[in-house]
Amino acid sequence: MSIRHGFYAGWRGAEYEASPDGEQVRLYARRHTDGFRQVSPDRYVQVVPLSDVDRVQYVTTHCTWRGEPFVVLGEHEGWLRVEYCGGKAPVAEGLGLELFDRGVYQAWASRHEVEDLHEETV
Repeated sequence: MSIRHGFYAGWRGAEYEASPDGEQVRLYARRHTDGFRQVSPDRYVQVVPLSDVDRVQYVTTHCTWRGEPFVVLGEHEGWLRVEYCGGKAPVAEGLGLELFDRGVYQAWASRHEVEDLHEETV
């Protein structure tokens, strides 16, 4: 399962990372796709009218790590960047999580240590 966190849009039978902006949506691809322009070595973009996309949805990946609920923000070489979403600072501190911002606790977790990895879509 790949880790997804952010907006995604369906357009012309495919799904793309997306960035809605009013009546337009920026669609992103990792390789050359017709109509997309290259903005970096592995990033291509196309701006389309919102009315042309099939759907826009926000996707988050969740998991359980060390018995507590987390949102998965990203992944790198078998490690997941996780953010505690249990809402209890003493629990987060007891887990030894890094205080990222006021009330926001994060850590790197081995992908093999997490359980119940699943997506939620809004």
